Amino acid sequence: MGWFLRILGMPSMIAVLLIVNILGTIYGYWWYKVQLEQTPPLFYVFVPDSPTASLFFCFVLIFFLFRKNCGLLEALAGVTLIKYGLWAVVMNIAGGAAGDTLHWTNYMLIVSHFGMAVQGILFTPYYRIKPWHLTAAAVWTVHNDIIDYVYGMFPWVSHAISDQIMHIGYFTFWLSMLSVLLIYLFNVRRHRFLNL
Repeated sequence: MGWFLRILGMPSMIAVLLIVNILGTIYGYWWYKVQLEQTPPLFYVFVPDSPTASLFFCFVLIFFLFRKNCGLLEALAGVTLIKYGLWAVVMNIAGGAAGDTLHWTNYMLIVSHFGMAVQGILFTPYYRIKPWHLTAAAVWTVHNDIIDYVYGMFPWVSHAISDQIMHIGYFTFWLSMLSVLLIYLFNVRRHRFLNL
């Protein structure tokens, strides 16, 4: 595992991942353009969930290139990459299971968003997240859930499951909790244990 972490932390690998994530972030914001056109400006920042998660991670990777850490950005990136990565995978599969026809774009979203979640976990050894960083990321994430499912700003889902929004909101909240827990276990708790 040590050799893999060394490869993952090489500047050339970080630079490649940064380029991939920048391109994915740009595409992600473009993907949301129609929904953003129908979104009140007050909620703009809360609608494009996945590209905002990858944008956080782009900044984390830039810090890594300069051998720096920003715990708050790392907490935001780690939690949201896992959450929205897994959320998109589940929603696309659920749409197909409910009878929607899955196109190549659905499979692309499944693969790319699963990659987001994997990134969020793989880089946990490099994060320097303090408890208050994770608390702030948890507040941001749950606040986003409230905006999505109380104010109706949730990402559009397949018509086959659009009548299940209440259940999707419930699932999303607990996915937020799971994502926070994973970052706590893989980073915050681990570093606190090692520093004892």
